[in-house]
Amino acid sequence: MPFVAADGTGDGDFHGPSIDEFFPDAILFAGTPFELNRVLLIRLLAVTVVVLLLWLGSRSMKLVPGRGQAAFEFVVDFVRKGIVIDTLGEKDGKRFMPLLFTIFFLLLGLNLTSTIPGLQIPSTGLIGQALLMAIIAYVTFIYAGVKKFGVGHFLKNSLWLPGVPTGVKPIVAVLEFLSTFIVRPITLTLRLTMNMVAGHMLLVLCFSATGFFFAILVGGQAIGLIGFGTLTLGVAFTVLEIFVAALQAYIFTILTAIYIQLALAESH
Repeated sequence: MPFVAADGTGDGDFHGPSIDEFFPDAILFAGTPFELNRVLLIRLLAVTVVVLLLWLGSRSMKLVPGRGQAAFEFVVDFVRKGIVIDTLGEKDGKRFMPLLFTIFFLLLGLNLTSTIPGLQIPSTGLIGQALLMAIIAYVTFIYAGVKKFGVGHFLKNSLWLPGVPTGVKPIVAVLEFLSTFIVRPITLTLRLTMNMVAGHMLLVLCFSATGFFFAILVGGQAIGLIGFGTLTLGVAFTVLEIFVAALQAYIFTILTAIYIQLALAESH
């Protein structure tokens, strides 16, 4: 998909972005279980780049860091201490750190592809990707709780809350069950997917409108000057989308850490 995904046609109409962009035709291995389209290729590229950057950043650490190493250490320490250790503590943090690191940097890489010209689509805008990550988080916090307490004690900690009047405890237990075991994976999935889809649509709309108005300007119509405004908005929204991409990776990761911490707590 080109950087300008929608354009004006010869009849003067404007065609905005479509959700169909997330479901392009196959490029490789069409009709096989290994079929790859543009979005999947971008996903593979993002994963490769993330792994490469982490390897390059950690393979030759120096006692006195340069700018690149300092920036790498800042990001790593932000995840290690700011998300994992501060939420789970030193002992449990070390247990779940590899998973939480993977979630953060993978989502960050997949989200940021929405702002890169020539790629300009987040594979996390496909609900299957977000759902897979949510299932991993879901299974992890249930596993953590069951491993520590056993099934019965874990369910009691999660559903039978202390300090609640006995008469309403069954009602609260039902609500806690829905909140803990049903709503959590749904909200993790939808929050990530909807934010990335909305950001993609907004960026494509701005830049496709820019192409449309500039084409009018070249044709001699002054209204095409609006293209400079849509271009400015596109650049501004790109900066915003970079922030949103990082924020969504942070939110998903810290919520996963919080859910694990709640599962490991004696009572909630």
